[in-house]
Order: sequence, then C-alpha cells, then structure tokens
Amino acid sequence: MGYLTVKKQAQDEFIEKKSRFIGYIAPVKTAEEAAAFIAGIKQKHWDATHNVWAYLLKDGQKRYSDDGEPQGTAGIPVLDVMEKSGAVDICVVATRYFGGILLGGGGLVRAYAHTAKIALDAAEKLEMTACKELELTVDYSLYGKLNYLLPDYQVKMLHVDFGAEVTLRLLIKNEKVFQLEEMVRELTNGKSTVSILGERFEAF
Repeated sequence: MGYLTVKKQAQDEFIEKKSRFIGYIAPVKTAEEAAAFIAGIKQKHWDATHNVWAYLLKDGQKRYSDDGEPQGTAGIPVLDVMEKSGAVDICVVATRYFGGILLGGGGLVRAYAHTAKIALDAAEKLEMTACKELELTVDYSLYGKLNYLLPDYQVKMLHVDFGAEVTLRLLIKNEKVFQLEEMVRELTNGKSTVSILGERFEAF
C-alpha cells in the first residue's frame, strides 16, 4: 500500500468580494513540522485578518483552526477538501486579508474550501510506495549482468561498494522483492542472497 502527498511547498491566491485569499500547502510528517509551517506563514502574514489552517497526517492525526472566523466556516472546509483529495502528510494555511465586504457563512465556507483546493492544485503530487531497502553482494564477474537486469525490477540504487566483491544497497517496491530474490539466486547459482535492511515509503 502507498499513499499520496505533495512534493514541496506551493501556493496560489484569488480575490473574493475584495477579500484576498492566499492558500499555502507544504508536506509535513509530524504535528511539530505542521506547527512550524503554520508559525512561518503567520509570521510572514502577521498583518492578515485570519490565518486559518489544517493538517492531515498519514497516521490519522488531523487538526484545524478557524483563527477567529465564525466556527465551522473556515478550518473544517479546508480540512474537508484535504481529506477528499486523498493526500496525506500535508498542511494547508489559508490566509485572508478582509476587503470590507462580508461574505456570510456560506460564502466563507466556499471561499476557504476554494483556497484549499487551489493550494492543492498548485502542488506537485507524489505517489509514495511501500519499499524495502535491500543489500546484496555479488562477484565482479556477475556485476555487469546484474546491473543490466536491475532496471527490470524498478529499483532505486542507493549505494555501490566496490570492495573484494561488489555490494549494492537499493530500494525496491514490496511486490517486486520476491522476483528480485529469485533472479539473484539464479544468476549466482545460490551463492548470493538478498538481505532486507528495512522498510520505508519512497516516491518512484
């Protein structure tokens, strides 16, 4: 299983009845990272009328703030758009500079939902895949052939050590591990085995 997130910070903005709305989004992995991102935007826009925010983490943690807007008209619409997007490990800050015309409850809900949507649309998405980090050692005589075959298994090479033998450290999608192990066993007549060092999520 994988998940969707965003690659890096992005932003977009629009004007609604003279109020300026700026949507910021950033990838975050913890509540502390989200808090730091929110604090940074608040510092940047210290003179804004509101800095509404929400974050949504892969482990299920989520929080939001209306930051002074009427309850339920700001933070919840932002979080709702985030949840419907399917992306996680993200934080959105919706900054508003009031333009003098009241939007009403429904207008605020629509405006904040739209702010979250344009921030999400502005961000480059990343599909994170469950992977294993592997290590294998082969004889120099087999390294060339192994290197030729590896792209078929969609691996990411992390490190190659040319010692007495060639030791490779690589990332591979979980569903490809067994096939790779079989290939290495065949190629080396069972002399080389694949060690699993750990598991993590990675963009391929």
